[in-house]
Amino acid sequence: MKQLSIFLVLIMAALYAGAQDDYRSDEVETIFSRNKSNGGYGAFSIGYSQIDGRDALITGARGAFIFDHSFAIGLGGYGFVNNLDYDSYVGDNPEERFMLAGGYGGIFLEPIIAGTKPVHVSFPILVGMGGIALVENNGWGWEWDTDHYHPGHEYDHDLFFVFEPAVELEFNLTRFFRTSAYASYRFTSDIDLYDTEQDVLRGFNFGMTFKFGKF
Repeated sequence: MKQLSIFLVLIMAALYAGAQDDYRSDEVETIFSRNKSNGGYGAFSIGYSQIDGRDALITGARGAFIFDHSFAIGLGGYGFVNNLDYDSYVGDNPEERFMLAGGYGGIFLEPIIAGTKPVHVSFPILVGMGGIALVENNGWGWEWDTDHYHPGHEYDHDLFFVFEPAVELEFNLTRFFRTSAYASYRFTSDIDLYDTEQDVLRGFNFGMTFKFGKF
């Protein structure tokens, strides 16, 4: 009789524990639940690309809100110039008389895989629009005028839509600082500039991103 009583007590305890587990599993989880960890970051990047067959410098910045180490959403912007070697026009080749400069930006979405691990990957996707200008190539100096100095003259410009998916290999250096190497491909709408190919901005980018924030 004593053994039966003990057995019944154990069964009741097991049933009670199972009911508690079921109750907890049925609780509704929300984005801002206490067991979630949210944060945000600001970042700047520097990269390299080929634009119109010439070396180009790409610089940018972005800010994002991070949901539970696994997904970020925010805004980003980038600027570019395809006169990375700083050369000014001194020759007889008319193609060297001009350079391309501009920028683009928009909203970006960033799925993050294993974001708490020291080394992990993310997949930022930027969607937005930008502008590009065909500018007289005076290098990074100033051109003399009879009245004043002025930068190279803008001959033509256009607006475009951009879609840029990327992959980043990210390193958690400290709790508040991360750095990553990235590769992306820039898709754009057709560019309408004088003596310039419509797909002049489509191509790969490679560079580094530096992030500061709460991850």
